[in-house]
Amino acid sequence: MSNIVLISGSPSLFSRSNQILSYLGAKLKEEEQFSVSHILVNEIPLEDLFYGKYDSETIKKIAKQIQEAKGVIIASPVYKASYPGVLKALLDILPQDIFKSKPVFPIMTGGSPNHLLAIEYTLKPLISILKGHSLQGVYILDSQINTEYKNPIIDDDIKRRIELQIGYFIEAIREGKISIPQ
Repeated sequence: MSNIVLISGSPSLFSRSNQILSYLGAKLKEEEQFSVSHILVNEIPLEDLFYGKYDSETIKKIAKQIQEAKGVIIASPVYKASYPGVLKALLDILPQDIFKSKPVFPIMTGGSPNHLLAIEYTLKPLISILKGHSLQGVYILDSQINTEYKNPIIDDDIKRRIELQIGYFIEAIREGKISIPQ
């Protein structure tokens, strides 16, 4: 059984991106028999993030979870054409090769199609700097999400795109591939 780490970059307690991560995590556990762990930026002590305490017990535990994982899924809302600063603060204090040789599936949510390229111009370069192998990301409009449903993604095209990328993600983990289809 492989471990997958889900990172929610939302500072909100009830975020759409976290709902999507929770759904995908449950699906990966149930259908694919992966072990899954969640990292929520809003549960990390603020002092650790604000003061860059890379040697805090919480940050060491997070780093260990990610280093031992076979793959990572990051979901984040778009704030002002980028990911939230709290997500950047977390990634900044982790080891610089934290995603080395891991498939990383980025997902972003936002209220406007104007931020469609936020994954390409903000999140994917950060994943690359951390030595991860980024899959093609999926951007989901808030209007394509209903958090009242088990599968919060209500748009059929987005569902298909998520399924396709999850398939690539699982294949990359199982085969140990680091050459991921774009």
